[in-house]
Amino acid sequence: MIEKLNAIEEKYEEITAKLSDPAILSSQKDYLRFSKESADLEPLIGKIQSYRKMLDALEAAESIIKDTSDEELSEMAREEIDELKVKIPAIETELKLMLVPKDPRDGKNVVIEIRAGTGGEEAALFVTDLFRMYSKYAELKNWKVEIIDSNPTGIGGNREMTATISGRGAYSKLKYESGVHRVQRVPITEASGRIHTSASTVAVLPEAEEIDLKIDEKDLRVDTFCSSGPGGQGVNTTYSAIRIVHIPTGVTVQCQDERSQLKNKIRAMKVLRSRLYDMEIEKQDRMRADSRKSQVGSGDRSERIRTYNFPQNRVTDHRIGLTLHRLTQVLEGDMEEIIETLSTHFEAKKLQDIAV
Repeated sequence: MIEKLNAIEEKYEEITAKLSDPAILSSQKDYLRFSKESADLEPLIGKIQSYRKMLDALEAAESIIKDTSDEELSEMAREEIDELKVKIPAIETELKLMLVPKDPRDGKNVVIEIRAGTGGEEAALFVTDLFRMYSKYAELKNWKVEIIDSNPTGIGGNREMTATISGRGAYSKLKYESGVHRVQRVPITEASGRIHTSASTVAVLPEAEEIDLKIDEKDLRVDTFCSSGPGGQGVNTTYSAIRIVHIPTGVTVQCQDERSQLKNKIRAMKVLRSRLYDMEIEKQDRMRADSRKSQVGSGDRSERIRTYNFPQNRVTDHRIGLTLHRLTQVLEGDMEEIIETLSTHFEAKKLQDIAV
């Protein structure tokens, strides 16, 4: 690992030197590129420097024990060695995690799709609850949420909801939310008070830009129709809603949230591009890992990942065995403990896979 750390420090020094080069300073594009590379490396460089200081301190303490006859000084050195032998493995693990290649999609915005599964009207109500939970979490992170499409039911539920979540690191935080979310509670439609189990599916897609994926216009069929649901006379009587079919794959998206047909088309294309991009990434992942059967935490949308139990005020993530008895707060957007624990778990798994 030391050789890798040396190479990273050398690269950082080279980038720092380039940022002082008049030729780089005169080119805004080059300057911004090297500035970003420098900023990306700074946390790792800081950790490397801390690691080297610990190694130097360990060497100095061992030298004291070897060279001095002062018992008090030797005892202090032994205490420092014991402390450093705990800290050094911990910082080595942190460094190894930081050296794991970053997911290039982590900095992207998100397209999130929530659909009712088993459970009828109760599952549709849960779609609304999940969307609200993610919206509240996004609000806490100062992210922007825009509804692309929804299919409301009569009592406050939604058969499906599609939205974009835009903000720094949105995909890196939400990418492990894909899967089946199960709810256990007494439905408002249940007269006898029995607890029912329903489910909804969540798909989190990295928002794809045109540079990520080119779509040929001749491969698209675009239909217009009148929007349904609330919105007033203007929404319900004008052909502002858009449905786009990608003919080669059959992927269909629609958007009817805006009064403007053009705005709806732009939003629908954003979702379509993200779905096709996600399909391509999944295809590449399968090709790289066709010998593996492990799908835990991979975003497999058929996987039951979490249970929300209302009678016990409990939420359990089945992938990591995490149970929290504060479901109310989680549904209000207090998800950071779940998201950070998931991230730590799967980053460690990546490190284990690399080691193997």
